[in-house]
Amino acid sequence: MALEIKKEDKEATYVILPAYNEETRIQPVIEEIAEKGYKMVIVNDGSSDNTLKVIRDSQRKYPKNIFIYSHIINRGVGMAMQTGFDAVLKYNPKYIVNMDSDGQHSVDDLENVLEPLITGRAQAVIGVRPLKDMPLSRNFANAVMNLLTRILYGVSVSDSQTGFRAITAEALEKININARGYLISSEFIREVNDNNIPFEEVPIKTIYTPETQAKGTNVTEAFKILIQMIKHQF
Repeated sequence: MALEIKKEDKEATYVILPAYNEETRIQPVIEEIAEKGYKMVIVNDGSSDNTLKVIRDSQRKYPKNIFIYSHIINRGVGMAMQTGFDAVLKYNPKYIVNMDSDGQHSVDDLENVLEPLITGRAQAVIGVRPLKDMPLSRNFANAVMNLLTRILYGVSVSDSQTGFRAITAEALEKININARGYLISSEFIREVNDNNIPFEEVPIKTIYTPETQAKGTNVTEAFKILIQMIKHQF
């Protein structure tokens, strides 16, 4: 059973959501997060559709919960997360959560990933998706990336490519993220490990739709990430 998060902990938590062309999916996600009492830093990553308008519509409903940052052009999820990490520290948070804005993640899992931080068991959390439910190509690519993360970064995790993670503000200030694309997932794990930040894995739900299945780390993306990981070693 998930820990019941106290009001003061919710007020000290900020959720970072990178968003690129999510006009049909993002609104219920961010409004459910706002209804739960959490604050958000949403990074509109150069969307060419009405994503920014949709976010602003929700911001008018929840002006104290939603803070918007935008890239003029699409720069990739890694750069969007860097913008989010830089921005969120201005609000003096205690806990920072990163999740996808397309509805792939369950907002109910916020309590699950925050629980190890609030109780002091860990300073970083990685949300582990149920791999048996993952499309075959994504499952294979994720297994390959788990192996590469262990070989190249020296850390073993169950789901290296998850987009659902959490970290304390104190720990966030110790890490350095430079990845532009999906490499950010493995880089986050490397930085947590290299800086001796205690971390914990937590099971999370994943909601697959045709749209969310088309995104994320497939075999092609895994190969691109491999090249970037090798470059980062030298």
